Amino acid sequence: MEYRLLGGSGLKVSVLSFGAATFGGTNEFFRAWGNTDVAEATKIVDICLEAGINLFDTANGYSDGASETILGKALEGRRDQVLISTKAFFPTGSGPNDSGSSRYHLRRALEDSLRRLGTETIDIYHMHGFDALTPIEEVQDTLNTFVREGKVRYIAASNFTGWQLMKSLATAEKYGWTRFVAHQVYYSLVGRDYEWELMPLGLDEKVGALIWSPLGWGRLTGKLRRGAKIPDESRLHKTAQAGPTIANEYLYKVVDAIDEVAKETGKSVPQISLNWLLQRPTVSSIILGARNDEQLKHNLSAIGWNLTPEQVARLDAASAVEPAYPYWWQRKSNAERNPPAV
Repeated sequence: MEYRLLGGSGLKVSVLSFGAATFGGTNEFFRAWGNTDVAEATKIVDICLEAGINLFDTANGYSDGASETILGKALEGRRDQVLISTKAFFPTGSGPNDSGSSRYHLRRALEDSLRRLGTETIDIYHMHGFDALTPIEEVQDTLNTFVREGKVRYIAASNFTGWQLMKSLATAEKYGWTRFVAHQVYYSLVGRDYEWELMPLGLDEKVGALIWSPLGWGRLTGKLRRGAKIPDESRLHKTAQAGPTIANEYLYKVVDAIDEVAKETGKSVPQISLNWLLQRPTVSSIILGARNDEQLKHNLSAIGWNLTPEQVARLDAASAVEPAYPYWWQRKSNAERNPPAV
C-alpha cells in the first residue's frame, strides 16, 4: 500500500480508503448501495487492514447514522490502527436547526457521531456540503473550536464550489484558525469537472482530494457496454437520478477506450479506472465502496502497477469534454498564462 500526505498536512493516508456508505441500509436509497451488518463489516475491515488501508470514511447521514454505528463496532479493539473520517450537514431531524453548518447543529452532530462511532476523536471531519445561510466565520470558528478541544484532528470540505472553498480557506487564514486540508469530491473517468477549477485550487492551496464514487456512480464496473441493459442487480435502478447525468454515447466511448487498455494490461474496467485516478494531481486517496469482500478484493488490485503514459493519454482523450465558460475561453485564448492543471 502506498501512503500520501493529506493535502498540506502531515497526516499520511492510504491511497485506497474504504467508504462505509454500504453499511446499514436502513432506508430505500442506501439499501440500494448495500445493507452490510456488523459481522460482514468486521470481515471487510479485516481485509482492509491486511491490505494496508488506514482510512475509513462514513457520514452521519448514511442510513440515518447506522453506518457510523456499524463502523464503530467493526473497529472495536483496533481504533488506534485506523483513521476515521465522517461528515455533517444534512438533516438529522425535523427541527428548524437540525441541518446545515450552524454552531448549534454542528455541535450536536459531532457529539452524536462520536457516540455512534465509539471514539473520543474524529480524525477528519468534513462539511458534507456548503451552508449558504450560516456565516462562514461561524462555521470555521466552530470547526476550529472542535480541533482545539481535541475532538477533531483535521477538518475538510465536501462538494464545495471553488469560491466557497477559497472563501472558507481565506476566512480561516484571516483569523489564524485551522484550515481545510482536504476536499472530498466526485471525480472519475466519466466525470472530470473537478479538473476545471477545484484541482487548480487544490494544487495552489495544498488541499488534498479524497475521491468519492470513483467508478462514475456505478457506471465503470465493467457491466455497462453498448447494447447491454443495466444488470438486474444494480443500484443504478434506484439511485441513477440522484447522481450525475452521463450521456450514453459518451459513457460507451470511454468504456470502449478502457476495454482496449484492459486487453493490453489484463486488468479490469474498474481497476483501470481507479489506477487512472491515482495518477492525477492532488489525489490523496480514493474511497472504495463494496457490498462484499469479493468486490473489495477485486478493487484492491488497482494498485501495485501503473498505466503507461500512452495509455493514460488515450483515456484522457476518450473522456475529454469541452469545459464550461470561462474555462474553455481561458484554455483557448490564453493557454500560456492559464495552463490546465493536467
